[in-house]
Amino acid sequence: MRVALSMSPLDRPYRSSLLRAAMPTFFAFLPATLVSAALMAASATAAAQAAPEPAPAASAAVADAPALVPIPGGPEAAGVRGPAPEGLYQALGEKAGIAALMGDMVDRALKDPRIGPMFENSFKQMRPQALKDSLAAQICVLTGGPCEYEGTDMKYAHAQLKIDKAQFNALVEVLQDAMDARGIPFTQQNRLLALLAPMHRDIITVR
Repeated sequence: MRVALSMSPLDRPYRSSLLRAAMPTFFAFLPATLVSAALMAASATAAAQAAPEPAPAASAAVADAPALVPIPGGPEAAGVRGPAPEGLYQALGEKAGIAALMGDMVDRALKDPRIGPMFENSFKQMRPQALKDSLAAQICVLTGGPCEYEGTDMKYAHAQLKIDKAQFNALVEVLQDAMDARGIPFTQQNRLLALLAPMHRDIITVR
């Protein structure tokens, strides 16, 4: 039986359905660009033929979208919103354990037909090991470890990516499988997923 945060027993399928919104951080490596403005233009119709002069055309209206400013590294960019859960860093195996977990997760994601092609495409711009290192640093910071996260924040990183709920859920499942393979207790898995959950609004861009 699996123990959820509420301490009530949950089996894997039900637990997975509750925690699918908990794994936003692992698309952070993907390239993201920002569309800084949206332009709208309108022109007036010509005046009636009897009029001495044509009516002037309406001026174009420009509506600038607010610029999205990235948070370049640090605890805030990593997603820290408060004190880390006590003992979670140690429960995940500290630096070495977290690095191994993220390495396994990325390797599994590459083999998953639902999200593998997206990961492969990202590696045209980023080495696989660089991704693993960045993810490990982020999880280390989130769980209270002595690490430094140098990546950007989730909202900026995913602003132009078309990530839907199905892809997001697939990565949650891949992370769960990686944690299962390393023998991480279910209560600790749930604590990590709950820590990551608030980020999902910045990750899923296709509603």
